[in-house]
Amino acid sequence: MSRIDASLPSRFSRRSVVEVLREYAIVVSFLALLIILSATADHFLTWINLLNTLESGSIYGIVAVAFTVLLIVGEFDLCSGAIYVFVGIVAAKLQPDLGTWPSLGIGVVAGLGVGIFNGLIVTFLRINSFIATLASSLMVVGIGTEVTNGFQLYIPDPDFAVLGNEKFIGVDYFIWIFFVFVVIGGFVLSRTKLGRWLYATGGNSEAARLSGINTRAVRIGAFSFSGFAAGVAGAVLISRTGTAIAGDGLADVLFPAIAAVVVGGTSIQGGRGAIWRTVLGIFFLEFIRNGFNLLEVNPYYQAIIQGAIILVAVGADALSRGTK
Repeated sequence: MSRIDASLPSRFSRRSVVEVLREYAIVVSFLALLIILSATADHFLTWINLLNTLESGSIYGIVAVAFTVLLIVGEFDLCSGAIYVFVGIVAAKLQPDLGTWPSLGIGVVAGLGVGIFNGLIVTFLRINSFIATLASSLMVVGIGTEVTNGFQLYIPDPDFAVLGNEKFIGVDYFIWIFFVFVVIGGFVLSRTKLGRWLYATGGNSEAARLSGINTRAVRIGAFSFSGFAAGVAGAVLISRTGTAIAGDGLADVLFPAIAAVVVGGTSIQGGRGAIWRTVLGIFFLEFIRNGFNLLEVNPYYQAIIQGAIILVAVGADALSRGTK
């Protein structure tokens, strides 16, 4: 047997192990954390606590679903947080004149418009998406600051609070909205031709283009969806709190959304990922937060552990690609 032939089994074995670890790490980690917290934290498995956990993750979870699609295409969006905040500002300014639902709707359309703008400048000007969306984020924050003059906006109308605070069969409206995003996003990625185009564009853009896929339209569509999702999440936030102030939304929505997507196993290099992974990533991070609070663990450790988990997830993805 030649030296090359002898090395094949070990290479195949190493690749298989890494692939299996990357594929099922979030499932194993999620189940292990669930078992540990159920055994150690009182009231963890109660309906009220689980519902509170779901409420905490659903708003940024809407953004995370769209971010999953965008990462699969191989792009990045730093503008989602700014859109998330800006939509609330738009809705708050328009609500006294237009009423609740038209103002919220226009706010979401504004988020969609920013997403389309990001897609166009990335696709046609060929600017790196990280830089392009960073620039557009700064622009959106600046516009929001100009509109508000740096002051907080307040909407006292009780009808404005319906979307963010009312419930349907005991579950908040915005949780149902999150479920809708999850179902539609999962169906599109796994069951439609558009889903195959998204994976192909992220996996090998040039090969996808040569096979007849309009990769420009796919990218613009992914950015549009990201802007729309951030807009919906922003509409939920302003309805839930009744207040709006200019900001970048990084800590509130963007960082948690990115963390959930990456921890779930979606590749930052494009071409791999799934909505169900992101959902497990959201629950995994929320279980850490909730469990630490129940166990009265120093909250500073949450950030340390979450950061370490993200590093492991990204490292596993890079290692699995490097062993191919």
